[in-house]
Amino acid sequence: MSVFAHLVEQLADLLTPLFHASAAAAAIVLFTALVRLLVHPLSRAAARGQRARTALQPKIAELRKKHAKDPERLQKAVLELHTEEKVSPLSGCLPSLLQLPAFFLLYHLFSNTSIGGEANELLTHSLFAAPLGGRWTDALAGEGMFGAAGLVYLGLFVLVAAVATFNFLRTKRMMAANPVTLGAGDGEGQGQGQGQLPGLGAVNKVMPFMSFFTLVTVAVVPLAAALYVVTSTAWSAVERAVLYR
Repeated sequence: MSVFAHLVEQLADLLTPLFHASAAAAAIVLFTALVRLLVHPLSRAAARGQRARTALQPKIAELRKKHAKDPERLQKAVLELHTEEKVSPLSGCLPSLLQLPAFFLLYHLFSNTSIGGEANELLTHSLFAAPLGGRWTDALAGEGMFGAAGLVYLGLFVLVAAVATFNFLRTKRMMAANPVTLGAGDGEGQGQGQGQLPGLGAVNKVMPFMSFFTLVTVAVVPLAAALYVVTSTAWSAVERAVLYR
């Protein structure tokens, strides 16, 4: 963790001439962008997988007719089809899963008062008036929702809500345009009805609302981790709009 803390400090030092007291916050945003660039090839692969799954829909429709009275056989046939065509129904999960280590690193880094036996200097940094190691509850306990720190969180909430609404409306449009089972994990065109893979039904129902859960995350984690989540969520919205257009 000390190596990671050193990396963030170095990025903050480089950005200080531009962002001054908020340089560490800018470093976290830059770090998030670097992580997203690293996993971008997987996101592109997930988009290709989505298109491949979409191309399978006529065959899946035929399987529905063939096994309409045997749901278990239908699910097995769909799985066999994906295997035969070498299409993974869960490939869209990989980009999100590979980002988790970076998120947890930031979470622990800004939740500990010491690193390697020394005081955690990163906790002295802030985004405007909000400490990067603080939480929304700290801002509320201080000057309140409309205090200097509280306004920082309100700004993040507004940004997350805007991105979540964009994702929600786009996902609903995709579902309406593709009312058949596609994939899971990427929020693109979830289907309903028989023939979907085991366990995907619940995912398909919840997926359009997943972006709104980010509001809860931003409210409960340290501000540094919240910045990672907000930046990554905004990146995902733009990336998916381009890759799945």
